[in-house]
Amino acid sequence: MDEPEHKPAAKVLNGRINGRFAPGHSGCPGGSPEATRRAFNKRFLLDLAEDWQQHGREVFKRVRRESPAAYLKVCAMLVPREMKVEHSGGVKAMTDEQIEATIEAIQAMLAQRAAGAGAKVIEGTAETVALPAPDAVPDGPNKLMDAVDTAVGARERKPRKVPSSAGM
Repeated sequence: MDEPEHKPAAKVLNGRINGRFAPGHSGCPGGSPEATRRAFNKRFLLDLAEDWQQHGREVFKRVRRESPAAYLKVCAMLVPREMKVEHSGGVKAMTDEQIEATIEAIQAMLAQRAAGAGAKVIEGTAETVALPAPDAVPDGPNKLMDAVDTAVGARERKPRKVPSSAGM
């Protein structure tokens, strides 16, 4: 007769059986860091509130008198560094009637602004002024091109053609 196979007893090593957590053993025995921090903060704030109820006003007054810098530092720490402003809805949350009323109000404001409510108008006319004709010969060598010639190597350039001012 075949005897049933007996499996050897599983070894529990560091709370694990074959690499898996054994029943009753947590993978994080100390708890999650977030939960630990929340629990600490809660207890700290409760203790602080209790201490404030007993001694708060007297300590507050004494610190303000004896150490105004520390007093102001605490006050500044209570002011948030950033203020998050969120808008909810906007145009998407508006009904068609609200959108139409808003458009009409904006058009009325624009019409009022265009009608001259506080606008300053400067009147004048433009005059045509003739520019002097360019010289037929340039005022000396082109310094930029000379610099390019020395950087790249000298090359011969053809003289520039200056358009005549007869056509104007």
